[in-house]
Amino acid sequence: MPYVEPDAIIRAKQVDLLSYMKSCEPDNLVHIKGDNYCTKEHDSLKISNGKWCWWSRGIGGKSALDYLIKVKGYSFTDAVEQIIGQTIIKPSAHFPAPKQEKKLLLPDLCAYPKNAKDYLLSRGIDEEIIDYCIKNGSIREDDRYHNVLFMGFDKSEKARYCAIRSTVGNFKIDATGSDKHYSFKLFSREPKNTLHLFESAIDLLSYATLLKRKKNDWRSENLLSLAGVYQPQKDIKQSKVPVALNQYLEDYPHIRTVIFHLDNDRAGQLASQAIRTVLPPEYETIDAPPPAGKDCNDYLLTRLGECNKIKERSDAR
Repeated sequence: MPYVEPDAIIRAKQVDLLSYMKSCEPDNLVHIKGDNYCTKEHDSLKISNGKWCWWSRGIGGKSALDYLIKVKGYSFTDAVEQIIGQTIIKPSAHFPAPKQEKKLLLPDLCAYPKNAKDYLLSRGIDEEIIDYCIKNGSIREDDRYHNVLFMGFDKSEKARYCAIRSTVGNFKIDATGSDKHYSFKLFSREPKNTLHLFESAIDLLSYATLLKRKKNDWRSENLLSLAGVYQPQKDIKQSKVPVALNQYLEDYPHIRTVIFHLDNDRAGQLASQAIRTVLPPEYETIDAPPPAGKDCNDYLLTRLGECNKIKERSDAR
């Protein structure tokens, strides 16, 4: 695939369809009334309030980029070049209302998350990885119940998400005001165009641990937790990209390959299939569930158990 500058991708994604049509395809634009338009080419393709929907095909989007790819059949690269290569496009009169930022409410925190660390060690997570996350603030512990807190931050490093998990039972919940767009993640220390996807923070940390045990650099990969998965639509093509993944791809447009490490159960595999189906075609997707066990942590614990048995047999000789 030809290389496209990240800045060009960002600019192309900001152009709405109405602005593009007025500038580049004015003869194909039909005004219905008010802010409502359709196209001469497809009269069931309606444009309104900054969005568009091709009702006869059941597809839609917000940007001109979506339109060129889904309706016109452009490749992602050609669509970006088509938009950026045109003369300056004036924005339409419609300006979507700004998103109201959720206020994240956190419990009182421990000075040092000892219980959280002990819990994660019991789940097989490598101590170096835990300490790294504690140092950067992505793993914390509440002072009252000593739950482990998995934090998510936006691009400005502001805390926007918190998954709360009990260290003594199965209780888990999101903190009030959590925004799933910004779930728990770890970044590669160097720019890399591959993203690894997991259902939970513990699965993500388990995968990082497995990388380290294989003598691979766990800091060389981009890792993202979806904070759970959803039931796909009956028509899998009508499913939606999870908000955490969608936000990540918007914030880091250099990503080109997404590798799925979702659970081995029916829900995980259906979700993997659905997300891979509805992701835009410019992304390469790879399905790579854990080789054994229900999830990445289950597989990690199995591997650790096997290694311990081998060590015990070796020590007995």
